[in-house]
Amino acid sequence: MACRFSRSHPIKTLVDLIEPSLRGMGFELVQVRLLGQTRRTLQVMAEPAEPSRVMDVEDCADISRAISAILDVHDPIPGAYTLEVTSPGIDRPLVKLGDYARFAGHLAKLEVEPDIEGRKRFKANIKAVDGEDIVIEQDGQEFRVPYPTIRKARLVLTDALIKEAQQAHEARLAVQDESPEGGV
Repeated sequence: MACRFSRSHPIKTLVDLIEPSLRGMGFELVQVRLLGQTRRTLQVMAEPAEPSRVMDVEDCADISRAISAILDVHDPIPGAYTLEVTSPGIDRPLVKLGDYARFAGHLAKLEVEPDIEGRKRFKANIKAVDGEDIVIEQDGQEFRVPYPTIRKARLVLTDALIKEAQQAHEARLAVQDESPEGGV
């Protein structure tokens, strides 16, 4: 299952319904959230499975149409809601264990439960992934955070993260420009 926070019903049901379709379209499901009480929003966050591919507005529209069709058939959410499809962005949530390895060296905010050494919140550099533990460093002190204890995590927008995202974007554009279709 791609979504760390999708263990409860109806989110697990939603993930099970839409994830295969997204994979078939060449995307990875990052996160699914059902927000709000009276005006509910189903937020689906996805990214291209191929790192060299740039996600654009048309991709979000295609995903939205595909998910809408699936939800219309299965009707897993009672009542009215708005479907919102997004990419994770630069300061993305860290959901899968692999996200921590991918973004090692970057600053992240983590919330854990139960606490670790009396702390529930960290703003720390991700050092490594060691088995099921995320190794982080905050204020010169190293912590081992068991992956299952992480309730919420997100990258912090820093100059280094922005620079890395810009370089990756430029590399993807260069690959598209070299393609036979000229990136069009």
